[in-house]
Amino acid sequence: MAKDMMGKVAIWAFIIGTVIALLVGLWQAYTIEENQQPVFTTDMGGWIAWILAILGAIVGLLAMLGKGTITKAEVPAFLMAGVALLVMYAVFQGFTIDPWIGSLFRGVSQSLAIFIAPAVGILAIKAIWDIGKTAD
Repeated sequence: MAKDMMGKVAIWAFIIGTVIALLVGLWQAYTIEENQQPVFTTDMGGWIAWILAILGAIVGLLAMLGKGTITKAEVPAFLMAGVALLVMYAVFQGFTIDPWIGSLFRGVSQSLAIFIAPAVGILAIKAIWDIGKTAD
């Protein structure tokens, strides 16, 4: 019963985090394109970043404990996809393709990176721990 509940929490945390990240990424793209103050440089943007990071940490912690939606067999694929998203964020920060496409890539990749980074970090530490454990 508890695993089912934790699984549902993990699913909803991932869905809510992804939706928030995509919407905020679009908003970030709009503010960049309109030469307004970017979302993540405002006080509200800071709170949104914290919410995304906490949701990502919840997803990562539940997966680490084996109660989330990411199974032990799926961890390597998740880590690879997460690293790809983080690299995408770094690459797209320099995009200045006009109109809109560069800002869109920058905004969405930034908000997705804020959401995914805690989960990737937690699962990477768990993977390193598992590799370093000695078999008894």
